[in-house]
Amino acid sequence: MIRLVVIDDHPVVRDGLRGMLGTQDDFEVVGEAASGTEALTVIAAVRPDVAVTDLRLPAPSGADLVRQIRSLAPSTRVLVLTTHDTDADVLPTIEAGAIGYLLKDAPREELFRAVRAAARDETVLSPSVAARLVRKVHAPVPVSALSSREREVLALVARGKTNREVGAALHISEATVKTHLQHVYAKLEVPDRASAVSAAHQRGLI
Repeated sequence: MIRLVVIDDHPVVRDGLRGMLGTQDDFEVVGEAASGTEALTVIAAVRPDVAVTDLRLPAPSGADLVRQIRSLAPSTRVLVLTTHDTDADVLPTIEAGAIGYLLKDAPREELFRAVRAAARDETVLSPSVAARLVRKVHAPVPVSALSSREREVLALVARGKTNREVGAALHISEATVKTHLQHVYAKLEVPDRASAVSAAHQRGLI
């Protein structure tokens, strides 16, 4: 049996979700809440397997609520069910620990599958949300993401300069050059200088 808490500030929505989820033999709605504060109280008391929550609630809400639920009850999986799918909503919520993110226009069977997947600790995302995350992952690093000094270091490395030679050219220590390169590797998500130079050329950073 998958034990659920439903969180939404609209009574009609909560009633509808409770009734819909109650049609499944393996679901049991053990609590509901109309605000973030109430949700935390209910979850602390009943420790559900899955919390199905809207994003926009009386505070705390959104990513902050997800983060607090995960801290309060690490075994409770948070499945977001909302009408909002902008980058400002999706990305922070997933980063905060939501296991799934569905839109309220999803078919009921998709919601049922998402609840079961969440209970198994499997991620489930609506297609539009998944597409946003993929675009975010593959988005090129903007020039502004590298500091002017990091670009100077990378440009000299691209010309075949050693760290010592780069340091001499820029009047900085070799250790400082290494630090700048470590920052470049992290920002470009590459393991070494050759990969950094290749990625920088591809993305127009140098």
